Amino acid sequence: MKARVHITLKNGVLDPQGKAIKHALFALGFDGVNDVRQGKYIELDLAESDPDNTQAVVEEMCKKLLSNTVIENYAIEIV
Repeated sequence: MKARVHITLKNGVLDPQGKAIKHALFALGFDGVNDVRQGKYIELDLAESDPDNTQAVVEEMCKKLLSNTVIENYAIEIV
């Protein structure tokens, strides 16, 4: 099974990389961008056949390694 994990900064956490992207877009003439928040996308190909177990395993991966749960949120999609 495959799992897609989207990791984003929590609201209220400063995002200097997002600010840099916004500034660069403005410099390129894209002046209609109000804000930019950047994140991470991770795709996992797992040797698992049970979707519920896959969800649980990926949840544990996020908590232990893939995400900093103090400042980041994550969303898991099993496909």
